[in-house]
Amino acid sequence: MTDYGRSPGPEPWHPDDPLYGDQGWDRGQSHGGWDQYGNPLPQQPYPDAQHYAGQQQYPQAQYPGQQYAEPGYVDPHYSGGQQYPQQPHWDGQQQYDWTGQHAVPTHDAYATGVAETYVQQPGQAFTDTAHADPYGYLPPQPAPQSDPEQTAEWSAFHEEADEPERHPFFTGASLTDGEERERFVDSDDDDDEDEPDDDQRKGKKKRSGCAVLVALGVLLGLIGGGGYGGYWYWERHFASAPDYSGDGIGEVQVVIPNGDTVAQMGNILKQNDVVKSVEAFTKAVGDKALQGGVYTLHKEMSAAAAVAMMTDPSSQNSLIVPEGWRASRIYQAIDQKLGLPSGTTANAAKSGDLGLPSYANGNPEGFLFPTKYSIGKSTKPVDFLKQMVQQAEAEYGKDDLEAQAAKMGRTPYEIIIIASLIQAEAQEKQDFQKVSRVIYNRLQQNMALGFDSTINYAKGRSTLNTTSADTHFDSPYNTYLHKGLPPGPIDNPGHQAIDAALHPADGNWLYFVTVKPGDTRFTNDYAEHQRNVAEFNKYQQEHGG
Repeated sequence: MTDYGRSPGPEPWHPDDPLYGDQGWDRGQSHGGWDQYGNPLPQQPYPDAQHYAGQQQYPQAQYPGQQYAEPGYVDPHYSGGQQYPQQPHWDGQQQYDWTGQHAVPTHDAYATGVAETYVQQPGQAFTDTAHADPYGYLPPQPAPQSDPEQTAEWSAFHEEADEPERHPFFTGASLTDGEERERFVDSDDDDDEDEPDDDQRKGKKKRSGCAVLVALGVLLGLIGGGGYGGYWYWERHFASAPDYSGDGIGEVQVVIPNGDTVAQMGNILKQNDVVKSVEAFTKAVGDKALQGGVYTLHKEMSAAAAVAMMTDPSSQNSLIVPEGWRASRIYQAIDQKLGLPSGTTANAAKSGDLGLPSYANGNPEGFLFPTKYSIGKSTKPVDFLKQMVQQAEAEYGKDDLEAQAAKMGRTPYEIIIIASLIQAEAQEKQDFQKVSRVIYNRLQQNMALGFDSTINYAKGRSTLNTTSADTHFDSPYNTYLHKGLPPGPIDNPGHQAIDAALHPADGNWLYFVTVKPGDTRFTNDYAEHQRNVAEFNKYQQEHGG
């Protein structure tokens, strides 16, 4: 529908149709408008019916806001040359009232243009079709009293109008002009619209088939997912973890970093094909304690066999460096562990860059920190020594060596030297801080330290028996001949010795001697010290020392 009547189409409009033209409809008659005094003009008769009997189409205005033609305007498409009289302009406020059968125009708030409602008689109203609702909805109209076909068409039209929810205005649908014509005029075909044709039936069958396939796919997916979830739960909680059987075959070296968890260890073993699964390995470990290191194991071992072999010290490829070992002894141990000729590691220490601090002057002594190290057949001596130096720096960092040495009025290197002396002279843990105090007291009083351990280091030996001739051995490490500290550490001290060098005990001791194991005597009296030395010599004679 357009704002002013039906859209153009192949079928002619009947003159009695309430939407015909712009002149309204009043009991089958049309007003010709009003004059300036408000009196109705003579009614304009409809053109004779014969003129509209054909299929000629008359174009209609396709835009809202259409105005009446100026006086004297002749529609070129209208065969009768009918002139449209000028309609008075209404501002929606002024009203004309008269008695009898005259109409009273009033403002329609719902119209998009100038819509007027004419009250014909009390209780009966109709809308000027020329200014009606642009969506084409009309209030109920009295049926025209003309031929039966016209009455049937009118009835079909208003039956549709009585169902506003089916109209595009209410449903939001959009109909073309031709569709609206077929909807309101061809009302006899309404009953056929509810009957689906063959194509529609086929479409429904296709959609039903697709829905069944989708539902079946979803059902199969749920069944498959549930089955997998059940299998996973059973495998996780009830089934045994995959595992090899037996003691395995061949040989493989596996490096386990320090601090790794049991699960991380199991993952490394699985990657090297030692065990079949991490789960089997962790279950076999249980509450057993495993440490990092280099292990010689077999491939395709059962998890239980792998754990048993890893807890056997003979399977561990590691080198334990005790506190107080000299560098020369460490070099020999590395050569033996790697199966290298004697002196190979010593030469590597001299020629290789080990990452030593500048104040070490290239001397690794004191920086080969004593602890357990992993070592394999492919390990290079220089790499092993670098690892030891890095460990020493880490341990010294824990002790805050530089800052604490400054508090003692010493350099870090001097603290390491003092610690090496403590490590060599102290026999029991409770003696470490006392020996440290003796060293500081003698240095303070400018006394020679006189330690046998320094002579043994200079001579490259380890003995408790020092002769008078030994005390005259010419070496900067001979603390009998040279006062103060030796030029460098005499061994590689551990953490306890470093701590004792930084925190000596309180006391005035100047002398000490270990008479027998567990019996170290401290004194500041030289005569008492000599008696203690005599008891030491006696004990050595009695026990073949």
